[in-house]
Amino acid sequence: MIAMIPDNVKKVFNENLWYIATCGDAPNVVHVGFKRVCDDGKLAIGAVLLETTLENIKANGKVAIACANPLTAEAYQVKGTAELVYEGEAYEHYSQLTLDTFKGAMELKCVVLITPERLINASPNEHIVENNCKCEMSVQLKQN
Repeated sequence: MIAMIPDNVKKVFNENLWYIATCGDAPNVVHVGFKRVCDDGKLAIGAVLLETTLENIKANGKVAIACANPLTAEAYQVKGTAELVYEGEAYEHYSQLTLDTFKGAMELKCVVLITPERLINASPNEHIVENNCKCEMSVQLKQN
């Protein structure tokens, strides 16, 4: 089931860098810039590099995406399942974006299409999240 992402959360994801975390033989996290929240609620990432990330997704399909607005500290995490896509509208979009950006020096490998299963509000301050999603507040740890 897709966790519906409210518009205020989409805004944070659309306007800021994402970090995708996967796990295989070792945990892996990397930033991504070719990304968007799709109309159907899924998250799409154009994979140009991401070798370890793609290997981990092939192994188990589990991912977490973190995103934060550095000016407001509004932050969210999405946990879900990823699939690798090699054709279709998203693939064509990121293929053209890769060509325009890198002028042929790099090619798109695939699109990582993520089905959100859990949305977590990771903001240090309380933010209102619409009721149409399963959302949790993160626990803030005290530093010694």
